[in-house]
Amino acid sequence: MKKLLMLCIGLLSVSLIAQDTTDALNYSLDNMQGTARFRAMSGAFGALGGDLSSIQINPAGSAIFNNGFAAASLGFFNNNTDIRYNTNSANTINSFRNTEADLNQAGATVVFVNSNPNSPWKKFALSGAYENTGNFNNEWISSGISTTSIDSYFQHFTNNIEIPFGILKLQPDEFIEEAYADIGSIPGDGYGIQQAFLGYWAGIIDPINLDDETNDLETDYISNIAEGEFNQSYVFSERGYNGKLAFNFAAEYDDKLSVGINLNAHFIDRERYTRLNESNTNDGSIVTNLAFENLLTTTGSGFSFQLGAILKVTPELRAGFSYQSPTWYRINEELVQGINSNNADPEINFISSVINIFPEYRLSTPGSMTGSLAYVFGKKGLISFDYMVKDYSNTRFRPTNDRSFTAINNQIDDVFTTSNSYRLGGEYRYKQFSFRGGYRFEESPYEDDRFFGDLTGYSAGLGYNFGQYNIDIAFSQSERQIEQQLYNVGLTNRAAIDSKFTDIILTFGIKL
Repeated sequence: MKKLLMLCIGLLSVSLIAQDTTDALNYSLDNMQGTARFRAMSGAFGALGGDLSSIQINPAGSAIFNNGFAAASLGFFNNNTDIRYNTNSANTINSFRNTEADLNQAGATVVFVNSNPNSPWKKFALSGAYENTGNFNNEWISSGISTTSIDSYFQHFTNNIEIPFGILKLQPDEFIEEAYADIGSIPGDGYGIQQAFLGYWAGIIDPINLDDETNDLETDYISNIAEGEFNQSYVFSERGYNGKLAFNFAAEYDDKLSVGINLNAHFIDRERYTRLNESNTNDGSIVTNLAFENLLTTTGSGFSFQLGAILKVTPELRAGFSYQSPTWYRINEELVQGINSNNADPEINFISSVINIFPEYRLSTPGSMTGSLAYVFGKKGLISFDYMVKDYSNTRFRPTNDRSFTAINNQIDDVFTTSNSYRLGGEYRYKQFSFRGGYRFEESPYEDDRFFGDLTGYSAGLGYNFGQYNIDIAFSQSERQIEQQLYNVGLTNRAAIDSKFTDIILTFGIKL
């Protein structure tokens, strides 16, 4: 058979694969990146400023600079994960390590001192900075024994959508990949019918009535996999990033109050591949070996803004407040699927030549507010504290009148809650050296934190000031436990994941 490249366009009911609460969370989290000084103090910079990454917390921070400044940071990132399949203590723990290097931050600030000595506005600052706010690079495999088969995934669609078997049949002279693409473009339930098509042509499900003359209207299906135990291995591989480009303006009033605004452009580039391998020796099973894979590609752009202020209460004590607006994204996704089994149609592999193009959708992530206090001990050092509050239940997929998005938004209301974050940092200076340390704690955004635990982290760093330029290095480590569900429906087994993130950041900065 000639292999065709098909485009399946116009899928209207896509929430079951392309969007879920996990994706909403990935684009909403504040993953701490930035300069080495910022990282060494665990990001507690809301009342300090004077650092390019501090502008990402409080846009008034650029007005603290006395001179123009530029910096770039190179990060070395390591993620150690321990995986236990189906959260079952009898299954083996698999360990994985992912390591990479990346230019995670770059930016510059230009300061303009007001030449009018009678004006209360003492100086102004313009800044531009890029930061990698989300790193999606991760790989792991979770394997073990389960009593639930992947057949439950395909049966979910046949049980919840009345699918006449005639829709799943090939028309005269029709290629299997043509039928798969055409079915996906059916308004409303196209995606669900497409999954049932995969299950049938992979030999996993069959209509109860197998008579070709009378079964076009048959809507009841049975599985060709018998109940029992199943050996399963789930491969997860992800690549990509979430980046932010901030354009900043700030001003200092009367040497006591700094105010600022950021206009932020956001970028998403993400690729996620999953593959489930399943085998069984159950009596009565026609299908004993199968593989099901999905490759989801996501690109998007967004906009947000920030407002902030820093007040010098006394020469030593400073207070800061900032507001981060929601981020309004426009997102596009493409999906390629592949499936095979010992009972599959010989032409089944041609389905992987079809690219499913989903309609563009919108996502608004929740805004946040941050309050900060800092005490500066002259030129000897400082201590700083930030408190941030963020209600993740305000996340919304749009348009909200779409029935698919209504369902996922209702789920967001049920599973997400308000999260509080605390960051504490300090710095001690001795001659040209600066010694830094920090601690942070972020509450889970989930009502049930068993699925996504709290994050705890600590950091340390060292800096040396050469006068015209400086070099800083930081080490930070954080831990979090999560349970990742394999599929949204049917096979809802979870992989219990213990993750330890370790970063080393090197920053070079220069006065302009």
